[in-house]
Amino acid sequence: MAKLKFSELEPDADLVKLDLGCGKGQNTPEGFQKIDLHKSPGVRAVDLRKRWPWKANSVDEVQANFLLNCLTMSERCHFANELHRVLKVGSKALLMLPHWAASRAYGYPGNQFPPVAEAWFPWLNKGWREAQNVVDRFGLTCDFDHSIGYGMHGSLLGRNQEYPQYAVMFWKEAAQDLIVTLTKL
Repeated sequence: MAKLKFSELEPDADLVKLDLGCGKGQNTPEGFQKIDLHKSPGVRAVDLRKRWPWKANSVDEVQANFLLNCLTMSERCHFANELHRVLKVGSKALLMLPHWAASRAYGYPGNQFPPVAEAWFPWLNKGWREAQNVVDRFGLTCDFDHSIGYGMHGSLLGRNQEYPQYAVMFWKEAAQDLIVTLTKL
């Protein structure tokens, strides 16, 4: 068998992509490993509240839908630190969770208090933490840039851009989901 030249290899052949908290894995994108606390057919059981089994700087991409909201505050900080440890520099994690001002953030019995809000994500940036005049009681070691988007209530779709932005700031239920992209620095 002839060896393939580097340019002949499939570009995504060795990518490690994780779908954390995938449940039964029915919505896992193609090419992602299915990871959940509970084992199901085709789903690997991993307790993400403990040290993760992936090597440092070995993961290319992560998605975690409706997982962060099920963790306590100290577990969220552990999640962020472990995510930072396993992701490669420049790699991204896409997180989706219920928006704190939507009733869905309170309805699911697995949700932990307090709901995750936009104000939590700057704490995941080392430079931002160092600029604050506070003592970090949660041991954050991660360093992420972040961007935030929203899954809007259907009645706001198709409106001009300013209208939903105003609604997110002042109206309960306007934003249904918080969509955050973390980029490892």
